[in-house]
Amino acid sequence: MSTDAAPIDTAAETRPATCGRVAFVGAGPGDPGLLTVRARDYLAAADVVVLDTAAQADQLAAWTREDVDLVVADELDGPSPTERRRCELLVRAAAAFDAPSHLVVRLMDGDPSAFSGLAAEALACRDAGVPFEIVPGVSTAWSVPAYAGVPLTTSEGGGELHMITAGESGVDWSLSARDDITVVVLGSGDPLRQALQGLLDAGRPTDSPVALTEHGTTTTQHTKVTTLAGAIQALERGCPDCPDASVAVVGRQVELRAELSWYETKPLFGWSILVPRTKEQSVSMTERIAAYGATSSVVPTISVEPPRTPQQMDRAVKGLVTGRYEWIGFTSVNAVRAVREKFEALGLDARAFAGLKIAAVGGVTAAALREWGLEPDLVPQGEQSALGLLEEWPPYDDVLDPINRVFLPRADIATETLVAGLQEVGWEVDDVTAYRTVRAAPPPAPVRESIKGGAFDAVCFTSSSTVRNLVGIAGKPHPSTIIACIGPATARTAEEHGLRVDVVPPEPSATMLVDALAQHAREVAARARAEGQPVLRPSQRRTAGRRTRSRR
Repeated sequence: MSTDAAPIDTAAETRPATCGRVAFVGAGPGDPGLLTVRARDYLAAADVVVLDTAAQADQLAAWTREDVDLVVADELDGPSPTERRRCELLVRAAAAFDAPSHLVVRLMDGDPSAFSGLAAEALACRDAGVPFEIVPGVSTAWSVPAYAGVPLTTSEGGGELHMITAGESGVDWSLSARDDITVVVLGSGDPLRQALQGLLDAGRPTDSPVALTEHGTTTTQHTKVTTLAGAIQALERGCPDCPDASVAVVGRQVELRAELSWYETKPLFGWSILVPRTKEQSVSMTERIAAYGATSSVVPTISVEPPRTPQQMDRAVKGLVTGRYEWIGFTSVNAVRAVREKFEALGLDARAFAGLKIAAVGGVTAAALREWGLEPDLVPQGEQSALGLLEEWPPYDDVLDPINRVFLPRADIATETLVAGLQEVGWEVDDVTAYRTVRAAPPPAPVRESIKGGAFDAVCFTSSSTVRNLVGIAGKPHPSTIIACIGPATARTAEEHGLRVDVVPPEPSATMLVDALAQHAREVAARARAEGQPVLRPSQRRTAGRRTRSRR
């Protein structure tokens, strides 16, 4: 074994670092869900994040601090900054700090060690005495074909695979000309066309299957399957049905896409869904929507404000501390938030609930209580509503219950169903206004036009107030838009406003609502295929006129 290895220069490592440290972090191929756990940790700790383009910033909001400094290379140094200028920018960002406790994250598409400028930038850091580390990411070359339903090998360890960057000089295309070799080409536009032409000129068969994919791993992903000759012709004329193709897979494996396409065949893939809810309340829904391949737009229809007179709430909380109540019932996340804020204002914490029984109207409200360190004693197993909570609430027993009073912190517009029902089974109820709900300001004009014009494929209503308020601040959804309502009461309100209700889940929960919408989409798509019709999203089937139909 030869020992003639190049010596490692440790001079830069032994110099004390008097600047920030750099982490080269893989951003993955586009789907934020493909960020590694380590990548998210580094983004959360970053003082500065250096990006290639502003488009990358869209996926960072959930993972970075509010005070993080985002530096976009393209904006600072023109549309095509040189490798040297990128290196200078990165070193300058690290030098702005006086200790390695400060972190500069250099975010790179895919995996930093593949098809990127990692080597040059890391060497620049080393030469400048800037400590650095590398956080691998999910490679575009592997993940985009996987999302397109194109496996790169037929069996474990079998098959020959070549990965090439379009535009590289000196590529010997004859090495990839055999028909049994799978070739992945990364690039777009004319460089991609030239790379495929190089394969053809080297003897690759003209009918070799090719998959061209644009916007890989995102909800706007689109894959065009053609032949090598067809792909070259399509790229020559701008590839109108896949204009932003950036990954090409050439080889027999492409033929498996017809059976293995899993992402672009999700029931809600490509759908744009309107969620009339606050961002805090819509997390579970938006995550579920994304899991079905759709994008969501959250439009708040209500604004939560403190009660006009806080004295009633103050008295109730003090009574809670002094043992006035046997139960406290939370009928919404907003109620949990209102009581928690009042506790903090009065210098109290969760220990004040000792000995008190706690009820929650449903799983989301229960989760909000658990985040506060409180475990509810009662959560309805059936219908998660005020009526469902009432059905499972035990009646007052003067032997078992030392106190006969219940504290209900609720909204100013809450119905009397729960109060009246508890009184009927022997409880005394302090029905306290913990917060007010007022109609939110109208969304921006483009959003209102999208709602009325049919740009959204579906709207998910989670309460009667979301129906009334959305129609009030933005107008009625277009007749082509699918209307999904969380339960019968919300559906009735939608019908009263002239909307046809298409979807009502078997159980009134936000996630079940999205599941029911996905099932509806499956059934519509199955009918279209059975009739030999194309499967179109609702926004692609827009028709004029407003709907005034009733749900059957």
